[in-house]
Amino acid sequence: MTSTPAADTLREPSSGLRGLVRRYPLITFFTLANAISWVAWTPYILSLDGFGVLHFRYPDLLLGNQLTAILPGAYLGPLTAAFTVTAVTEGREGLRRWRRRLFQFRAGVAWYAFALLAVPVAVLLGTLAAPGGEEAFRTPSLMVLAVYVPMLVLQFFTTGLAEEPGWRDFALSRLQQRHQPVVATLILGVLWTIWHLPLFLTPWAGPDVNAETILRFAITAMEMSFLITLVYNKGRQSLPLVMLLHCSINNFQSVAFSEFFPDADNTLLWGPTLGLGALTVVVLALTRGRLGYPRPTDGRVTVTAGGIA
Repeated sequence: MTSTPAADTLREPSSGLRGLVRRYPLITFFTLANAISWVAWTPYILSLDGFGVLHFRYPDLLLGNQLTAILPGAYLGPLTAAFTVTAVTEGREGLRRWRRRLFQFRAGVAWYAFALLAVPVAVLLGTLAAPGGEEAFRTPSLMVLAVYVPMLVLQFFTTGLAEEPGWRDFALSRLQQRHQPVVATLILGVLWTIWHLPLFLTPWAGPDVNAETILRFAITAMEMSFLITLVYNKGRQSLPLVMLLHCSINNFQSVAFSEFFPDADNTLLWGPTLGLGALTVVVLALTRGRLGYPRPTDGRVTVTAGGIA
């Protein structure tokens, strides 16, 4: 097999910090992503919105102050980390490949339908199946339909664009080269959850944050990680598709869930976790744990973040 630009770069003798990054690209990515985002979020945590140490508030814009307080750190962390490590390990050609995958829209209509519909349906069914779910269900107003699509587009260019080029395109592709898809997804799901932890010290997590809130988020994030891995592998590693799936859960939870279940108690808040968990089990069973990742003996060429394997 001919070597890729990334492989040639890695064979070049190097030392110092550059050599360390080349030897440990994943560790470098996770360290940078967390450090940069956490530093950027620290003023928000210490502001009047958090602990009140710093006497100022972040300005509100559309969804409270999440766009002004959280989004900068979300953009700076994973994106900067992925860009930096790619530049060091793969050079300009690697950066060009990385940018091209941002515009890889060809993934199949069925997978776009899955990204748009599977998560909302799973969340609805899971919550309806929870104790008291049917009694709490309400038909949402038409205003939800009017707001849902514009907010999905906003989420796509904020949350989706900030996170997925780093977490999935950079990290997942490399983890799957080293581990089985389930193991790779478990590792990434844990690290993705850890990255979010400082936000539980802010209004982002809601008014009543406790250990159960964090546990529910961690389980849901892991379930979403498995679904995103499936879509990433089966959808030709399309970043727009992955971003759409990620935003689908965020958008439905923030825009529609409270309209369907306006009086949801703590038990019903586990409904989305229940529904996504059931969908994850089905996906794992149908793919036999491969999550759409091609077997090395099936004769197919696998396009990875580092080139062709």
